[in-house]
Amino acid sequence: MENKSTMNANLLFFSALFLVLVSCCSLSSCAADADHELRRLQHASAKADGSLSFLVVGDWGRRGTYNQSRVALQMGVIGEKLDIDFVISTGDNFYDDGLTGIDDPAFEESFSKIYTAPSLQKQWYNVLGNHDYRGNVEAQLSPVLTGLDGRWLCMRSFIVDAEIAEFFFVDTTPFADKYFTDPEDHVYDWSGILPRNEYLSNILKDVDSTLKESNAKWKIVVGHHGIRSAGQHGDTPELVSQLLPILEANDVDLYINGHDHCLQHVSTPNRPIQFLTSGGGSKAWRGVVMPYDPSEIKLYYDGQGFMSVQITPSQVDIAFYDVFGNVLHKWGTSKDLYSTTMYM
Repeated sequence: MENKSTMNANLLFFSALFLVLVSCCSLSSCAADADHELRRLQHASAKADGSLSFLVVGDWGRRGTYNQSRVALQMGVIGEKLDIDFVISTGDNFYDDGLTGIDDPAFEESFSKIYTAPSLQKQWYNVLGNHDYRGNVEAQLSPVLTGLDGRWLCMRSFIVDAEIAEFFFVDTTPFADKYFTDPEDHVYDWSGILPRNEYLSNILKDVDSTLKESNAKWKIVVGHHGIRSAGQHGDTPELVSQLLPILEANDVDLYINGHDHCLQHVSTPNRPIQFLTSGGGSKAWRGVVMPYDPSEIKLYYDGQGFMSVQITPSQVDIAFYDVFGNVLHKWGTSKDLYSTTMYM
C-alpha cells in the first residue's frame, strides 16, 4: 500500500509539473514554429577519443511478449560490450494503440521494466510511429514520463548534436497519405500537426536548412517509416518524393527507420545513403518480402533483433544482431579528406 501511495503521489507531482511545463513549452513551441527551427540537443561523448556507440531498436512495446524481453537481454549484453552512449528507438514504442495517457501502465510494463540492463540506463532518443499516433501523442511527448524514467526523451522532430555526428529525427507518420484517406478502423491523434500541409512544409524546410548548415563529419537521419524497404510495407512513396531528395542533396550518410518488423540493409549503387531498418524489437516473422533488386539487399532478416552503430571521426561500423545476440550482418565505411571507402 505504501508503494502504491508513493507512486500515486509521484504521479500527482509530475502531473502538476507537466501542466506548468506544457504552458512554457507551448510558448517556446510557437516561437520555434515561427522560426521554422528544429529543437537542438547536445550529446557530448563520454569517451576520451570522442567516438560514439549506440544501439537502435524499433517496434518494440509489447510488455515483454513476442521476444521483446529476449531482445532487451541481448541489447544489454552488446550495450555493455560496446560501452554505448545512448539508444535510439525508431518508433511504434507502445502497441497496439500508443499510450492512453501519462498514467498508462504500459510505459513501465513495456519500457522501464523491460530494458533493465545496466548498459541500457543511458539516454533514449525516441521518435513516434504510426501506432503511437493511435494513442495520446502528447503523453509520449510529456516531460512527466521523463520524470518517471529519466532515460525517456521523445519529440516529434529534433536534432541531436554529438559533435562528430549529427542526428536528425523526423516525424514521418504525418507524411503518409493513407492514415488520412483510409484510416480503416483506427483513430489517429492529429492534434499538434494540423494544418497538415503547413506542418510537413515546415519539417522539410527545417531538415533541409539544418542539414545544409551542419559541419558534422557524419549526418544521420532517423524516422519511423522506411524510404527504401523490401519489407511488408515497402518504400514510403511520400518520403521518396519529398524527403529523399533533401537527404541526397545534403550528403546524408545513413537513413535509419523501423516500421517493417525486420532487420534490413539496402544499398543502391548510385546512392551513397545507406538505408537501415531496425524494426525487430518484438513481433516479427511476417514472411513477406516485396520484390526488390537482389543486388541492393545486403541484409534482409525477417525476425527479431536490433542494430549497433560505432562512429569515429573517420569511420562508421554497423552490425545487426538476432534475438540470441548472433551477428547477422556487418558493414562499414570510412572517410578521409579525399574519398569514402566501404567494406562488408
